[in-house]
Amino acid sequence: MSAVLPISESANVEELASATPPGPRRLRHAPWMEAAFEHLTRLFALLVFSLLAAILVSLVLGSRLSLEKYGLGFLASAAWDPVQEDFGALVPIYGTLATSLIAMLIGIPVSFGIALFLTELAPAWLKRPLGTAIELLAAIPSIIYGMWGLFVFTPIFQAHLQPALVDSLGSIPGLGALFEGPPLGIGMLTAGLILSIMVIPFITAVMRDVFELVPPLLKESAYGLGATTWEVVWRVVLPYTKVGVIGGVMLGLGRALGETMAVTFVIGNAHQLAVSLMAPGNSIASALANEFTEAVGDLYFSALIELGLILFLITTIVLALSKLLLMQLARREGART
Repeated sequence: MSAVLPISESANVEELASATPPGPRRLRHAPWMEAAFEHLTRLFALLVFSLLAAILVSLVLGSRLSLEKYGLGFLASAAWDPVQEDFGALVPIYGTLATSLIAMLIGIPVSFGIALFLTELAPAWLKRPLGTAIELLAAIPSIIYGMWGLFVFTPIFQAHLQPALVDSLGSIPGLGALFEGPPLGIGMLTAGLILSIMVIPFITAVMRDVFELVPPLLKESAYGLGATTWEVVWRVVLPYTKVGVIGGVMLGLGRALGETMAVTFVIGNAHQLAVSLMAPGNSIASALANEFTEAVGDLYFSALIELGLILFLITTIVLALSKLLLMQLARREGART
């Protein structure tokens, strides 16, 4: 037996049934708005490519004189004589790559350890203060790192750490060539150490954020099967977050490659090619910072612009290699499944 609605309720039902749905009226202009939004976002995406293309074209045009005179020999020449207008990029390229490599060799393991401690091992009362301290390190201007490195770290490094490295590693065949020479305090090793301190906050922050995105159910399941913390990290956390981890490493590498003021303070700014990491050297960014305002003559100016072009290409190649690495990892995962 069906229930009979009261008169007031049946009237309300009839009003609701006969009422025009408000949705189509509010969404009357949706197609136009959707098309405008799509074109606007496409414009923003094209703007990024346009800026990159404009930067590349301006660098190529600005370095035209140097490209025409030296060609590819500019990359293999260690000369840098503004008086004779004899320029080469080998010393800045070597200094840039060497200091960045040192920074990443130190920064990646330390950043991984800090991020792992913050997400898996740290007590609750310590996570927030330690995470805030890491973020504050990232907010310190690079010139402060350079001043601290020159006036505080360099004397300690010269008096204690460099002599110990020379005595312990300088006699090893092959490896000893990297640790030869007088302990000057400044040099490529010092610049690499300062860079490692600068990139650690960036890599750590990204790793910590991506580690926290791992579903707790996955980790709890691994712990329930008897896995240790290291096994959970190696077999669960890292496979789940490998794209974000590599992205954080690339962010730190980009910071190391393009860092200017901190490196300028401690690298020595010497256009001399030396195998030893203790010797003063130069980087592309520090050479541009030191000499751009003093460039006299079109060829000198063009050579500096070509250094900027080389740094741009190095960064692009590094990003392309990282993308290829991610694609290779994706293929392996697909093959396993």
